[in-house]
Amino acid sequence: MRSGDRSPRRLALSAALLCAAAAAAADGPDRHPDLTRLSPAEEVWIDRDRKEVVVGGRIAIDQGPIEFFACPEGTKEHESIVSTRGSARLVHAALLAIGLEPGTPVSFDPEYVAASGPRIAVRVRWTDAAGAAREVDARDWVRDVRTGRPLDVDWVFAGSSFWTDPADGQEYYQADGGDLICVSNFPTATLDLPVESSQSNEALLFEAFAGRVPPRGADVELILAPR
Repeated sequence: MRSGDRSPRRLALSAALLCAAAAAAADGPDRHPDLTRLSPAEEVWIDRDRKEVVVGGRIAIDQGPIEFFACPEGTKEHESIVSTRGSARLVHAALLAIGLEPGTPVSFDPEYVAASGPRIAVRVRWTDAAGAAREVDARDWVRDVRTGRPLDVDWVFAGSSFWTDPADGQEYYQADGGDLICVSNFPTATLDLPVESSQSNEALLFEAFAGRVPPRGADVELILAPR
């Protein structure tokens, strides 16, 4: 198939991979035994009744400019608030499993066209230093450098795309390279903002909201759901 193929066959393949992952889930201790864990190696769960996706992770940075709210671990932690212990591919499959269909990633040629897709509410859950359970809208941790206020736009499920390496024929889900939940526009994003946001270092629009984000290394969970 061509790069960026988003055909019904492609979506059916993603759903089949999701079912196989769910069947292979680990039998060991599980933080969410009431949910369906999609992989023994990754922290991604689905709650079909509540139509939510839960993703485990940790704080990667708590201050400074960002291009991403969340990236898979081992990718772009230096510019992302959260590093997830789950791949972008599996998060995409989980969103399909709760009934969402991806829209279209951002494009820049011949002119800017914003990413589209179902609006996604992202919440963050963690335990603070005093041992209290906390939960906030993820946008509260993203500061707009132009206004000094939190992000006020919802992310959309743009869906990224697949790319086939012509050298060996291997297929890759492009957001696995780091572009899971973006605040700068990337055509490879799983979740992107539906407004123009530069990825140029000298023109980044957003930063981690210092004082609101827990310290680096703190464990967190992301909860993704239709807005």
